[in-house]
Amino acid sequence: MISDSETTASSRERRTTPRPNAAPAGAGTGHASLRPARYTASITNGALKLTESRAVANLLLQGLDAQGWHDAIQTRNVLQARSPETAKRLTRLLRARLELMAPPLWKMVADGSALLATHACLAAAVKHSRLLGDFLDQVVREQYRLFRPALGHPLWAHYIEDCRSRDPAMSAWSESTVERLRSSVFQILAQVGYLENTRTLKLQCVFIAKEVLGYLREHDEQYVLRCIQVSP
Repeated sequence: MISDSETTASSRERRTTPRPNAAPAGAGTGHASLRPARYTASITNGALKLTESRAVANLLLQGLDAQGWHDAIQTRNVLQARSPETAKRLTRLLRARLELMAPPLWKMVADGSALLATHACLAAAVKHSRLLGDFLDQVVREQYRLFRPALGHPLWAHYIEDCRSRDPAMSAWSESTVERLRSSVFQILAQVGYLENTRTLKLQCVFIAKEVLGYLREHDEQYVLRCIQVSP
């Protein structure tokens, strides 16, 4: 017969013996704090690419399967790319941008006027690239506020340093990559009209198409709305 004291001791042992598979307190939390980089160099692959974006938006609206995309991009070369690799690279970039948005914006890109499609492409590019969006929101907006007549190349270098201080996960880019990023971003600003051109860098007022603003408000794209409405 088992005594009451033995039963109590056995119960206490069961309560205090750790489960074999239980992780120690705090274990496994090291990776939880790791976050993807806020700023990436994806925008080096191209500026707005309006013509190519129209083609990709049209393919998205068709709802093609993987074989349909392969046929359009690789066989029919709807992007008119110089090589299959260029076609694939452009498609990846433009799909990544546009698929962040909904079909109504794809329709603006595919069938809208040049101005409407450009502004719609800008909205998608800003949502896809915080490097572009934050530059508009933090740097370009400030230059308008200070009544600066133009952007200066040094602003980009200072901005990249600020990005690195805000984002410890940001990659250490080479000088050539930083320059390519600046070139792509400044091209986008000129394509939309914030800059007169990439030579003078003269700032101009831009009024975003009301259809794009309406879409962004309807879909609660507050970050994108703030970033693209920077001129007086």
